[in-house]
Order: sequence, then structure tokens, then C-alpha cells
Amino acid sequence: MLTPASRRADFPSLNEMAYFNSAAEGIPPLAVGEALGQYFRDKQLGMDGRVKHAEQWEGVKSATADLFGLSPAEIGICSCASEAYNLAAMALRLKDGDEVVISDLDFPAGATPWLQPTCPAAVKVWRNSGGALRTDDLVSLLSPKTRFVTVSLVSFFNGFTVDVPEVVAAVRKHSAALLSVDVTQALGRIPLDLTGVDLIVSSTHKWILASHGGGLVGVPAARAAEWTVPAGGWFNLEDAFGPDRFAKAVSKPGAAGFSVGMPNYPAVYAVRAGLDYIRGAGVANIDRAARPLVLRCLDELKTLPIDLLTPADPDHVAGIMAFRHPKADQIHRHLLSKNIHVMSHAGRLRIAIHGYNTVEDVEKLLRELRVALASV
Repeated sequence: MLTPASRRADFPSLNEMAYFNSAAEGIPPLAVGEALGQYFRDKQLGMDGRVKHAEQWEGVKSATADLFGLSPAEIGICSCASEAYNLAAMALRLKDGDEVVISDLDFPAGATPWLQPTCPAAVKVWRNSGGALRTDDLVSLLSPKTRFVTVSLVSFFNGFTVDVPEVVAAVRKHSAALLSVDVTQALGRIPLDLTGVDLIVSSTHKWILASHGGGLVGVPAARAAEWTVPAGGWFNLEDAFGPDRFAKAVSKPGAAGFSVGMPNYPAVYAVRAGLDYIRGAGVANIDRAARPLVLRCLDELKTLPIDLLTPADPDHVAGIMAFRHPKADQIHRHLLSKNIHVMSHAGRLRIAIHGYNTVEDVEKLLRELRVALASV
């Protein structure tokens, strides 16, 4: 991933394109495909294959715990980040008079469970200012009624990166709320410091280079009782097949309760391989290699005739940058014609730089972006 040789060997599809869309879909290394093949071979063992499946399950928990700064017992695995947030909504048991704080830079998965008409809590929106979320603006929303605050470490929309310790301190000082941080756009790309966070959520098909169908959940043991999910199922229950199984259902507390049914073992195998690959490369090494490319790109974007959505402060940028332009579709088509892949949506173009991107990729992107802007 970090050398020309490993990039060619592990990501052969990147030999023909400059890929800047890891914030939507990461390119998996060949090891992930091999892991999916291993799942199939293990599945052919029938029930005996479940021993192999369980080993992969524990491997994912251990690898995720290492990146989250938790223990394996504090890690749960579900089907996607959206499921994690819906289960979290059940666990909160919100009532009239409660308040929830969401951010206007968040992906819908983390915001919309609280906007459904069935949610009794009042929702307050932590709105960005100039593309940045300012802690002072959060403080003004907090009160004794605040039960839950949720925010993304790195915004999918413009790449703004929050200062987690600062947010933790503000929430603790001005409320008794539980704090959730979505690390989907950070996990595998930058080192994490999640001390003091009460719920950690991530999808699996982006920066950790795994597959769809996975959701990673972290719940510190001290918060396990508060995140006990009252969901039906069996994998999440203390004794799903005991003598009282038709009299009561008792959920496992904490992270284990977020795994409500038969695990998606194909995804588990893929996630294990993706996490092992990322950890083998080293997240700090990935960041050291990719950050100069991000800064080079950001500096150039500041000079172009675009509406830059990403704050100019490099201390609050990880791997994502975004901008608007009236001719975004035309610019996107030009880039695609040069085999340069970025995300385009509703006039917004988003660039995501990962450890498999190179100086040559970035210079090609910037060169063709200037050409496209000159021609529209």
C-alpha cells in the first residue's frame, strides 16, 4: 500500500486509475478477496465451519479494539452503521422532554433515527460555521435535558475533523449526555483518540478496505448498562434457548447486544482481512504518507475558482476535501475521461486521499482539474 511494489501487487485495479473515492468505496486489497474465498471453503464444512467463523469473529473484535482503544469484550459487530444507530436509539429509551443533538455535517445514518416521528425527544442541530463545527456552538445547545450527542469524527460532506477531546470535555461539563462518535471516515486513515466517548460506530467498506455488510461498535464497559439494546433476536441475548425463553428476553449489556442475529460471516472474514491489512501497513504510517498529499491538494484547491467547502485550517482535515462548482457534472465527466475517480453529487465534488494514493495521482488530479475548470 505504501510502496510502488506493494501497491501494484495488492491493488492491481489501481494500476490503471487515479482513485480518490475511498470515502464512498475503498478499494480492497487482494487479501480481502482471498478471505471471502476462505469463508466459502469454511462454509462447506457445515456446522464444523462455525468454529472457523467464530475465530474470524474474535479476530475482528480484537483488531477493532486495538484501533478503538478498547478491549475485545467492548466491541460488537452488526450489519452496518445504520443498524448500530437504530439499535442505539432503542437502548436510549428516550421520552418526552429529552433532547438529542445532531450535526448538520453528519451522514444520515447517525442523524435520522432521532428525526423519525416515533422519537419523542426534541432534536437540536449543531450547525456548521464556514464548514467547521465550533465547540462553543455545541455548548449553547447543551442542557440538563440533553440525553445524547452524536457527531462524526470526520465529516463525509466536507472532511471537517472535530477535536474529540474538546467535544468530550464540553459534553461532560455542560450536560450528562451520552456521546457517540462515528469514525467511518477516519478508521484506517488516521490514528484515533476516543478517550471518553460512550459509543463508537463505523461502517466497513470505506477506509478499512473491507466489504459491505459490516458495522463496528465500541461501548466502554463503564457504559454497558446504558447501552443495553432491548431488541429481539438470539445472538444478543443472555440465554436465548433456556427454559424461560418464552417468558422473557434478557439482552447482553453493552457492545455484545448490538449483534442481534446470525452474524454476516462473509463480511466478518472480509473485515478481518481489511483490518489486518491496515494494521500491517500501520495507520500512523498511512497518515504520514497521505497527509502531505492532502496538504498539497488543499493548498492548490484554495487557489482555484471553486467554492471550497472544506475549512482551510489543515489541523481540521484528515483525508477528505470537497468543493462546489456550477459545472460540477462537466468537471466530473472530464476527470472520468482521464480515469480519475472522485465523488460527484448535487454540484459537490469530493476528493478522498488514502495510503494507496501517490504524488503522481495527486498531480494528475490537480492538472486535469485545472484543465476542466478552464474549459467549462
